[in-house]
Amino acid sequence: MTEHSPSPTPERAVNGFVLYLMSIVALGLYVVWAYVPDSWLHALGLTYWPQKYWAIAIPVYLCLVFLLGYPLYMGLTLMNTPPLTSTNTITDDFSREVKQDIPKNAIPPIGDMSISDVNRLMYLNNPG
Repeated sequence: MTEHSPSPTPERAVNGFVLYLMSIVALGLYVVWAYVPDSWLHALGLTYWPQKYWAIAIPVYLCLVFLLGYPLYMGLTLMNTPPLTSTNTITDDFSREVKQDIPKNAIPPIGDMSISDVNRLMYLNNPG
């Protein structure tokens, strides 16, 4: 099984070039659709095009969805966050206790402190 890496490969180069060409063609079609009068398009035999209204409406709708997506995502995150009075903000199923059997000069491993230790360190004048 091969490991995925971000390094350039010939397949990625070809895919990127094809996507680049497709985006240029799509931009060209959009500009022709938006700016060329319908009478000219009908003279060329191109009779089925969406209304010109959608040339402005689709980009405006996409910008609106993009701009409203951020507040919506932030609101959903805040709705799913437990309140500060919940015990789920103190500990959960993934919390790890700090090991006490480490050498004196060693850096302690990452772990969750108990709420009583936090209160003792923060609110008592002489922790001991």
